[in-house]
Amino acid sequence: MRVTVQLFARLRDLAGSGTAVVEVTPPATIEDVWAALAVLHPAVAPFRPSLSAALNDDYARMSTAVAEGDSVAFLPPVSGG
Repeated sequence: MRVTVQLFARLRDLAGSGTAVVEVTPPATIEDVWAALAVLHPAVAPFRPSLSAALNDDYARMSTAVAEGDSVAFLPPVSGG
């Protein structure tokens, strides 16, 4: 199934785009979406321990199930003042 991924901050820079479409095999979770994204863009893989995720605009755990056509956002930690 296809899932749209939105990337922000450093993840967007490393992937070269703010969006991607990944294919995952159902049943799938946000963690599976991340794994598929990391295959497409290996440079993002080290960010996994510090990520936040959202499913269809609501924060979600990495264990949350995804469905065809969902949108998953990955947000790295940010700093600044």
